[in-house]
Amino acid sequence: MNICLYGAANDNIDRKYIEATFSLCKKLGEHGHALVFGGGGVSVMGAAARGFQAGGGKVTGVVPRFFKDQGIEDLYTKCDKYIYTYTLAERKSIMEDNAEAFIIAPGGIGTYDEFFQVLTLKHLGVHNKPIAVYNIDGFYDTMQNMMLNADREGFLRSHTLECYRICTTEDEVTSYLRNK
Repeated sequence: MNICLYGAANDNIDRKYIEATFSLCKKLGEHGHALVFGGGGVSVMGAAARGFQAGGGKVTGVVPRFFKDQGIEDLYTKCDKYIYTYTLAERKSIMEDNAEAFIIAPGGIGTYDEFFQVLTLKHLGVHNKPIAVYNIDGFYDTMQNMMLNADREGFLRSHTLECYRICTTEDEVTSYLRNK
């Protein structure tokens, strides 16, 4: 299965997020899965790529050309395959199209953007791919509370909360992906 993982590219975060992502992705690689991701070499994104490869999985980085043109140094340099795009929108589209499942690891504004895009597309019936939110040490508790509040207040359709799964352990993530 090709799994798209979204997560932090900022290396100034607690190591627990990096270590937990590496461990999960190593397990996924050992089970024959491949990674499609944004090509970052540090933080959660870099840990995902290193983890998949440590487990024997293949890694595809999808990188906007302007990252390379601007000399952005934190790209993962050991991808099995690179796909270069012209825009961030094209990057997201290629990652979505090449993925059979999504994992949302801890991250910032880019990760939130990517999560809500794939959630919206699933909600609208554009795809039916599993979306696992990897809630390491309660990172996504506040977001989930926001979603539950939006549901209580009538801002979400009845099936929206069923479009993704909050997972707190590696086993929950792997079990959810395996059974979807």
